[in-house]
Amino acid sequence: MPVFDHPEFDHHQQIVFGSDEASGLRAIIAIHDTRRGPALGGLRIYPYASEADALTDVLRLSRGMTYKSALADLPLGGGKAVIIADPRRDKTPELLRAMGRLVDSLGGRYITAEDSGTSEADMRIIHETTDHVSGLGRRPGESGDPSPYTAHGVFCALRVAVRHGLGRESLEGLRVAVQGVGHVGAHLARALHAAGAQLVLSDLNRDAVGALAEELGATIVTPEAILAADVDVFAPCAMGAVLTPEVAESLEARVVCGAANNQLASPEVAERLHERGILYAPDYVANAGGVIEVEWQRHGDYRREAVMAHVERIADTLDEIFARATTSQTSPAIIADRLARERLAG
Repeated sequence: MPVFDHPEFDHHQQIVFGSDEASGLRAIIAIHDTRRGPALGGLRIYPYASEADALTDVLRLSRGMTYKSALADLPLGGGKAVIIADPRRDKTPELLRAMGRLVDSLGGRYITAEDSGTSEADMRIIHETTDHVSGLGRRPGESGDPSPYTAHGVFCALRVAVRHGLGRESLEGLRVAVQGVGHVGAHLARALHAAGAQLVLSDLNRDAVGALAEELGATIVTPEAILAADVDVFAPCAMGAVLTPEVAESLEARVVCGAANNQLASPEVAERLHERGILYAPDYVANAGGVIEVEWQRHGDYRREAVMAHVERIADTLDEIFARATTSQTSPAIIADRLARERLAG
């Protein structure tokens, strides 16, 4: 399997393939950059179709974490880990402990946290075999789940994107399609509902989306139909690569702002969205609330009001990105990458 010639390889510092016969672990950890600090990034458990798909995902996600932490002004680098497995069927305490040993072998260069397919409870099991894990809560009985902070950051980002893209300050009556109503998507949907938005929801979990739609008076559509929904804003909050060239051509929404990582199937999609007059909020800027909160957890001076103020600075960063993009008449995705590289170099 090629690594150095892989199209998503971006001078990653270290890529580790790990296995454990007894537990069935097959995992990849990618450390992209540690110039600002240790590489922090979540652990994703997903039944990838191939090892090549898993490698592509972990390379893209780890680079995104580097840029995310740089633009969130955090003393962290970027990393990510994936386990090739079905989290509903294959996840066991033995598998998680084996993953903890793999993380521990890196001596703190990589710090793991929850992500798609993992939970706070899983992080506690991983913590049995490594100290290099975040999102455990600050005191016994207190949740370390960062998803409410991720959702709040996306909500702040969405308000800025709506102001720049649609020229309106209020979300009252705004039509928003939320793709994926897991932890983050559900929190975001509730915040949007409270702000007066009209919601269209989709999720592979029919029970979850049905309950949330009933709670919020939202419309449900199929996962395929959400991409063509007649809405003002599309909020991808599920898996990545949802913004394909085909979606960029047919999307009805004029603003894209969501919590999913790696929403662009390829960099060229951002340019096509820009050409069509669709404002894209770079995902790693909008969804940085969780990593901001996780970093605050790692230190002894945790204060919720300070954490929330830090998360809300996402809006200021996006203001700068959108303003630069307007001045240069280019995609916000290009500006965000450029700004992240400026901060890494400085």
